[in-house]
Amino acid sequence: MRAAVGWLVLIALQVVWTVLDGGNRTAHITVLAITVALAVTHVTVMPWWRYRVHRWETTADAVYTQSGWLQQEWRIAPISRIQTVDSERGPLEQLFGLVNVTVTTASAAGPLRVHGLDRKTAQRLVDELTANTQATTGDAT
Repeated sequence: MRAAVGWLVLIALQVVWTVLDGGNRTAHITVLAITVALAVTHVTVMPWWRYRVHRWETTADAVYTQSGWLQQEWRIAPISRIQTVDSERGPLEQLFGLVNVTVTTASAAGPLRVHGLDRKTAQRLVDELTANTQATTGDAT
């Protein structure tokens, strides 16, 4: 939905530009058609690709995430390195009952993110990581 909203804004701007600009309508319509084709392709392929590639898992010892489009990244964060566990819900997530979880570690690579979890799974993940982190000795640095 986030991708669709972005494409709809771009398409709406192009339609307004085509209507207001009395110049070469053929060029405007061609660009608009290309934009619509790209949007349909992106909105169709993206969910399938994300489902196929993006993964996450937690154990008592670590948090694992896999993400990426062409260059895929597999990250492992030991529980002892976790500093914070946050959850957030933007407007679209609230609309669909989803939650994003961010696990901040002492890594220079930045936090691990798990997007689009249902509320119950996200709460269970946050509770589990919080409990595991509190039970692990160390200072997360």
